[in-house]
Amino acid sequence: MNAERYKVPPDTKVKLKDYPPGETEPFASKDDAQTQLAADILKLSELQAKLYAQDTYALLIVIQGIDAAGKDGTIKHVMSGVNPAGCEVTSFKGPSTEELDHDYMWRHIKALPQRGRIGIFNRSHYEEVLVVRVHPELLAKEKIHPTKKRGKIWDNRFREINQFERYLVENDIEILKFFLNLSKEEQKRRFLSRLDSPDKNWKFSEADVKERAFWDDYQKAYEDMLSHTSTEHAPWHVIPADHKWFTRAMVANIIVEKLESLKLSYPELDDSRLRALKNAKKLLTEEK
Repeated sequence: MNAERYKVPPDTKVKLKDYPPGETEPFASKDDAQTQLAADILKLSELQAKLYAQDTYALLIVIQGIDAAGKDGTIKHVMSGVNPAGCEVTSFKGPSTEELDHDYMWRHIKALPQRGRIGIFNRSHYEEVLVVRVHPELLAKEKIHPTKKRGKIWDNRFREINQFERYLVENDIEILKFFLNLSKEEQKRRFLSRLDSPDKNWKFSEADVKERAFWDDYQKAYEDMLSHTSTEHAPWHVIPADHKWFTRAMVANIIVEKLESLKLSYPELDDSRLRALKNAKKLLTEEK
């Protein structure tokens, strides 16, 4: 499946209107997408087993999106067939007092996946050029020297993030970045669904509605982030998010294609290891 239409080319001035949130191509129907998702979940399970056994690469999956964009549900469904021993999800909330005493990347660096593992960032280091940008009062808590606040802080952070991600890729931590692009109308519908369904009430926060007042500010911040941080080594994919079945199928397919591109395989044993296995088998079969 060709997902190039959703990949942001480097050095592109992104306008989210060019990525309609209700789009469903290349799937002909919801059933078509769910069939593809089921097949990719099986492939992902096989590929993750090889990734774990080979123990050379790690995969970092970054998922960003506004409230109710479907981040949690996408992770739950796409990773449903993955061995939990080889996958870890980190959800980044507001930084703690300890985290604010370090640089803004510190807590994200601590959560990077080990070789052979898949790490998923539900929200990520990109919050530092999104929510902190929309709410600059949060920047005051980061104890940054006043002279730096007056400089090109966002341009600096874009550059630092790009350098950080290049470093990761050069050290065999592959990166996939997904921005789940939800429409304002669909977000409202999902919020109302949470309010009307007792089993979904726990998902709702009054702060979610308050954040809708900053919708346009977030859209501008997202566009600037995508424009400055989609690179050859770590491109962004803008995934339409108005249809959950589409979002999940597309994300799963892109992950499978990335892992397939790594040409993963189970380790080949040398002669001494093969002899040891043969001897172990002999001991077991002769055991009384």
